[in-house]
Amino acid sequence: MSAARRREALAGLAFVAPMLVLFLVFRIGPTLGAVFLSLTDYRLSGDWTFIGTGNYARLLDDRLFWEAFGVTALYTVLYVPMTVVLALGTAVLLHRTLWLRGFFRGLFFLPYVTSIVLAAVIWKWIYEVEDGLLNSVLGAIGLGPVDFLGSESLVLPSIAAASAWKGFGYSMLILLAGLQSVPREVTEAAVIDGASGWQRFRWVTLPLLRPVLFFVLVIEAIGAFQVFDAMYVMTAGGPVRASYSLVYFLYDSGFKFFDFGYACAVGLVLFLVVLVFSLIQRRLVGREVD
Repeated sequence: MSAARRREALAGLAFVAPMLVLFLVFRIGPTLGAVFLSLTDYRLSGDWTFIGTGNYARLLDDRLFWEAFGVTALYTVLYVPMTVVLALGTAVLLHRTLWLRGFFRGLFFLPYVTSIVLAAVIWKWIYEVEDGLLNSVLGAIGLGPVDFLGSESLVLPSIAAASAWKGFGYSMLILLAGLQSVPREVTEAAVIDGASGWQRFRWVTLPLLRPVLFFVLVIEAIGAFQVFDAMYVMTAGGPVRASYSLVYFLYDSGFKFFDFGYACAVGLVLFLVVLVFSLIQRRLVGREVD
């Protein structure tokens, strides 16, 4: 390597060094620390004993862990289709709308940048049995009241609907960008061939949008597996732990019972689940791009 190339490399390294140090200190460091703590019975007092895979063996026999995992999986199955359908439908409408497109795009994106706690408080009021907005409407037409957050069968769909309203804006923008990248010549050729609007969307737009759509599905599934705030604010995990998610279980293990080693083991399991989703996304989306 010549002296000039070496100086360029050192200059580049100097520019990225601060961010690299921050990444190592605040990302890699805590991750390695969590891996180590998951192999111990570390407690709040600072005392710890190395127990190897004991915490992971304990997870396999923990009924509450599997209940929380099941609740999280069911929430993901409910939340992801709601969010993706809402995001795709809104993106299609915005793609076809020319009048005030920027205004509506900002309006639909606004819930995404709203605090999740604020959004949860608003939806908790909407779902209230006595004075909630939704039950007031249902009562006016003779269908209420309905205890959305107090019913074991309704609580997860209710939280998923509120979370979909809160989070669909990000996926909407990604899908809108994907729609705008579809070549106009292809859709014009379909129009000339006599294809209807639905046929153009089904057989032309959707296949070309598949990599973007799959990416959205995966990132929404990853986010759904990390749900905590909405459940904490709206139901506190109830009723009868029907909305007790995996991250809620981690929170209780670490900050309620101060069993930090066990909480780290739960966090590592959650990390592996998210990693699997990420690898699937990388493999399949990469194949679509190729």
